[in-house]
Amino acid sequence: MRSDSFWPALAGALLLAAGPALAQLPASIPFGAAGAANQRAAAAQALGLGLPQAGNPLLTPDSGVARQGTATEAEAGARIVRPLGEPPRPAGQTMAVFGAAIFTGQAATTSDAPNPNYVLAIGDRVTVRAWGAVDAEVTAMVDPQGNIFIPNVGPVRVAGVRAGDLQQTLEAEIRRIYTQQVQIYAVLASAQRIGVFVTGFVRTPGRFAGTAADSPLDFLVRAGGVDPTRGSYRDIQLLRGGRTVATIDLYRFLLEGRLPPIRMQEGDTLLVGRQRALVGGDGAVRNNYLFEVGGRVMSGRELMDLARPLPAATNAVIQGTREGRPWSRYVTVRELAGVTLTDQDVVTFITDSPAPTVRVTVEGSRIGPSVLVTDRDATLCQVLDYIAVDPRLADTRSVFLLRQSVAAQQRRAIQEAADRLERQLFTAVAQTQGVASIRNTEAQLVSSYLQRARTATPDGRVVVMDSNGRCGPVRLEDGDIIVIPDRSDTVFVAGEVSSPGAILWQRGLTLDDYIRRAGGFSQRGSASTVFLRRPSGEVLLDGSRAEIRPGDEIIVGPRLDPRYLQLGIDLTQIVFQTAVAARAFR
Repeated sequence: MRSDSFWPALAGALLLAAGPALAQLPASIPFGAAGAANQRAAAAQALGLGLPQAGNPLLTPDSGVARQGTATEAEAGARIVRPLGEPPRPAGQTMAVFGAAIFTGQAATTSDAPNPNYVLAIGDRVTVRAWGAVDAEVTAMVDPQGNIFIPNVGPVRVAGVRAGDLQQTLEAEIRRIYTQQVQIYAVLASAQRIGVFVTGFVRTPGRFAGTAADSPLDFLVRAGGVDPTRGSYRDIQLLRGGRTVATIDLYRFLLEGRLPPIRMQEGDTLLVGRQRALVGGDGAVRNNYLFEVGGRVMSGRELMDLARPLPAATNAVIQGTREGRPWSRYVTVRELAGVTLTDQDVVTFITDSPAPTVRVTVEGSRIGPSVLVTDRDATLCQVLDYIAVDPRLADTRSVFLLRQSVAAQQRRAIQEAADRLERQLFTAVAQTQGVASIRNTEAQLVSSYLQRARTATPDGRVVVMDSNGRCGPVRLEDGDIIVIPDRSDTVFVAGEVSSPGAILWQRGLTLDDYIRRAGGFSQRGSASTVFLRRPSGEVLLDGSRAEIRPGDEIIVGPRLDPRYLQLGIDLTQIVFQTAVAARAFR
């Protein structure tokens, strides 16, 4: 690679890569001052459109949505969805099993003070205090017949009575003997302590103490909970005397808040069964979990009831195994309801339907809302005619777009140009040792520059106005920013001039006149490197014959003389500044 060709190539490639995108402009419609009804009607008629009807506008102001505001639920769903082409989730990054969160806390300690809804049973202890005509206190245990014995009163049945109703029940029995002048106070002193075996697929099987008031869930928590990799949340059996007296499905508790009305007894056994088939739901869903199948298979309708897809979900990708081979299917959400899902199937809900509208932002010299919603096939020319501006303040001939997709292309072009030039430099063959030394120094400079140039942030500017101020029929994309610059009365002269700055525009002045008013060329300036940039982003590499307009920018580049290394250093800095100039214009 010749040294005298490297620096111009570097400058030209990065300048073009960082510059705005130039749109091809066919015949178009002039952009006039918005707000005039006759102009809008004429434009709409020329485009074959009708004026917006009441209740069905072409453009809907959306001023309540800020540019950096909170995304809607549909947009949030679209962001979290894994694209179809994305590889499966890496090993070790599996979804949690639905229900495992029940057992993440510490086991609660048992209490001898039952709640008012506790039902007294055999073995419970009751304390009764009487005063007045009779002064007595007795603590009695509920006997096998369900009674407690009170002196001078006899046996009183309390088994099956709620703890909150104990006072009223005993008072009624005692007043049958002592009709007046006797007051009593009754309280459940302690509930019966029982031991329950918890076994099967739990973390720590064993025998755990509690009270008859405790629920099966309390004993499961004391055993560490269901093992999420082996145990079932839907098949938990309560064994009593070798027989199954109840089957517990924790999904009913999680989703409906219901547990079977079971009263635990001494010697009961809770057996957690083997984990059943699991079906996963992820993507645009509210519940991103693996769900245990209630029977042998799960229908798509059941999965949707458990996973609860977002309104944005329109399709689903089913991935699993059939007959020992990978299997996948792509269906709509409606079709998914009738699909049969088996063990280890994963259904990814996605948004795969284009929105009928796009949202664009308006910046700069405007009147009215800053966010507009328009039909998906609307063009810039159509939208501009519905944006109100003050023609005295707005430069309607220099409107341009900022587009995210173009910014990504510019960024990719910069990276590719930098990689290409770096390869050319480091693979160049040196004829002599002196040339090799110079090349090595230049390589270090270029590497330092490239590290900074790769971080440049292009603005994605799209030139949409021709030299006569007519817009091209560019179809708008979602997220586009329409920028309407303010009118300017100056011409800015920058680069290699003696006194860079803004100069008042005057009709009839040429490019050379403005350079002279900026002090003329500096020692490194050259007339061969002058170019003109319009407010719309249009770049004229030969601006000597162009008409200078208010708001134009005259940029004088350095003389590209590769014979001196110092000039190469300066050029590197200038090129970097050019790349940085691609940042967003506001």
